[in-house]
Amino acid sequence: MSTYIKLAWRNLWRNKKRTLIAAASVFFAVILALIMRSMQTGYYDYMIDASVRMYTGYIQIHGKDYWEKKSLEESMILDEKHLNKLKKIKGITLAVPRFETYSLISHGNKTKVAQITGINPQEENKLTDLKKKMIEGNFLDDSSKGIVIAQGLAEILKVGVGDSVVIYGQGYHGVTAAAQIPITGIVKFTLPDLNKAFTYLTLNYAQWLFSAPERLTSLSIMIDNPNELNRIESQLKNIFNEDYEVMDWEELSPELVQSIQVDNAQGIIMLGILYVVIAFGIFGTIMMMTAERVKEFGILISVGMKKWKLGLVTLYETLFVSFLGVFTGAIISIPILLYFKANPIPLTGEMADAILAWGFEPILPFAVYPGMFFAQIWTVLAIAMVSALYPILFIRKLKPVEALRG
Repeated sequence: MSTYIKLAWRNLWRNKKRTLIAAASVFFAVILALIMRSMQTGYYDYMIDASVRMYTGYIQIHGKDYWEKKSLEESMILDEKHLNKLKKIKGITLAVPRFETYSLISHGNKTKVAQITGINPQEENKLTDLKKKMIEGNFLDDSSKGIVIAQGLAEILKVGVGDSVVIYGQGYHGVTAAAQIPITGIVKFTLPDLNKAFTYLTLNYAQWLFSAPERLTSLSIMIDNPNELNRIESQLKNIFNEDYEVMDWEELSPELVQSIQVDNAQGIIMLGILYVVIAFGIFGTIMMMTAERVKEFGILISVGMKKWKLGLVTLYETLFVSFLGVFTGAIISIPILLYFKANPIPLTGEMADAILAWGFEPILPFAVYPGMFFAQIWTVLAIAMVSALYPILFIRKLKPVEALRG
């Protein structure tokens, strides 16, 4: 067996140009496949991370039936026992409490329905960077009795910092909630729906205003590793009994999941087309190598070499060429992908405008993880191995006399 391996290795370097051409076809195939998949998965990871940091978190905890009914009657109280167990779960980096409801907000003769969100200012800022979205006035602090409203809503009501708005709505157990509150700041969201409807109070003040002391509508959870999502979600479900709902980002944002699934299906189709092109390239190279060696094969068979042994040698040659192309392609692609992961490609024009409309930064990020390399490498190797059947079948049908005549 070692004799055939040595013979195959030496055969490769008898014609260096031919070997390098064959290895180059595999080399570029691996790089193209890795770059394409890295762009796809990188953008999906970016969309998910940006979406959960925009508001929902990777996991949310609600009172039972709150997500379906969105009523303060389904809000919850978290005791210290639950919170202490939650803090001990490995991988949780942030737990952001919120009190959310809807109410009428008015100024003068202008009135609109808006979402009132009671927040812990410091924790909320860690999740959503809300302070960076401030365009006027001051952000809330723990003792603030003012309100921060979105820019679009401020324009509808024709108010600014220092003006007061009236909030009128229904609190916990149907109690009337009404107050005149000064505007302390204005924030701007890129998504129009958020920019025309969101307002923020401090958590304690919102609970007092809506007669719901210590009650929360949601607890948003951030984790340090998205791959640990299922484990952390399972542990949270073990802590919080049937009086609570534990939902991950896929349940909270089904539209985003569907968008990723559709785009991923399109990406797989494009990757399939790329693999077809790659397969023809590799197969054409192997056909060229075989056609150049017809006379050589005829001489070897004529002097007594068995066809199956000659086929085995050509198989080893294809293996060596494939591994050479795959190995160098993977090694060269690593610094390229790491560079683009650290320096995402900025987007411009209509594509940038479309991404901004979704509230995301207009960039094309890349992802780098071991599984991506293995998947693409084994796929290209499989294509090369299938292509290696051609010289074996060719040798099997080869007639030495005809081969010697050229």
